[in-house]
Amino acid sequence: MPPVPPIPDEAVEELRRDRLLAALTLMAGAGLFLALPFALQAGSEFFLPLTAAIVIAIALVPALEWLERRGLPAPLAAFTCVIVFLAAANAALASIVVPAWEWVRLLPERIQLIQSNVKPLIDFYSNAERFVNRTIENFATVPTREAPATVAATPPTGLVDLVGTSAPSALIEMFFAILVIYFFLSGWTRLRRAAITSRTSFGGALATARVIQDVVDDTSAYLGTITVINVMLGLIVAGALYLIGMPTPLMWGGIVALLNYIPYFGPVMAAALLALGGLMTFDELWWALLPAVIMTGAHLVEANAITPLVVGHRLTISPILILVSLSFWGWVWGTPGALLAVPLLIIVQTVVNAAGKPDIAGFLFEHGTLVSRPGARHPVFQKKNDEAS
Repeated sequence: MPPVPPIPDEAVEELRRDRLLAALTLMAGAGLFLALPFALQAGSEFFLPLTAAIVIAIALVPALEWLERRGLPAPLAAFTCVIVFLAAANAALASIVVPAWEWVRLLPERIQLIQSNVKPLIDFYSNAERFVNRTIENFATVPTREAPATVAATPPTGLVDLVGTSAPSALIEMFFAILVIYFFLSGWTRLRRAAITSRTSFGGALATARVIQDVVDDTSAYLGTITVINVMLGLIVAGALYLIGMPTPLMWGGIVALLNYIPYFGPVMAAALLALGGLMTFDELWWALLPAVIMTGAHLVEANAITPLVVGHRLTISPILILVSLSFWGWVWGTPGALLAVPLLIIVQTVVNAAGKPDIAGFLFEHGTLVSRPGARHPVFQKKNDEAS
């Protein structure tokens, strides 16, 4: 075996630079990963409306392109999309908020009815365990406090009224989001052309165009399909609730449709709210729980038969990724973050699938970047590695 030539000083210095670069990259990536959630949470007044506006604008791009193909200028087409979206959102929100306000006002008056409905369940479980029975008796001996007098308030009649009565900053955030949607849509064609033509190679331009188109297609297809499915689910639940005599069935159908955008947790919340509404309405326990049973049955059919059949395998997402996205965005931004969790996951997944996954492990550990042997990048070892590969 011929003797190994000495390692040049340039190779040693290059190895040290690579190891330093890898260490700095690893530390910067870890720091960014740890700091990003807190930055998003602290700056929610800016990041939340901006992110929601971008997601909504991406979903409206197909409608914008459809209007542009029929001769409408980009600013007019963008303005039309924004107006139609705001009108639909205002109508849907008004149909939910106005009746819900009345239900909240009636809640203190229906406490006795809820207690009388729940009493058989409490008695059943209390008879099964003496400890539970003693605990219930101890709670029953605590004097009840009178509910404070409530002042009748006028329910909001629409989106602007709801945001305006919440906080002045909320109105500013909504106006900012509307402007972002409009300017994003009005400059969409120019923005996409600039992103593609700025590439220095034909392959890069083609890859950029493919990524942009895949993001628009997948996001708009998911949101459009899920919206149609949720609206139909809400209408079916509302019709069933109307047949059993549940008040304001359209409001309950709207709540079901809205919460169904949140996978796993949303239907559970909708069923709990319907159970509370049934306890506030009906005198018998099993009849009071019927609205929640109806919603649960309709959701099981939708989740296991309708959605997989309509959405198909193109937009299939790992349940683990959905849970991680829900927990992350729900922790960062609360309920709005949970509503945005799946669309944001689709955007990230589409970009990663179209652009290619970064080989972080290869960058860190291959070609002697983080090896301990100083001669790992020596030509002799490099030649052996090349022959082995």
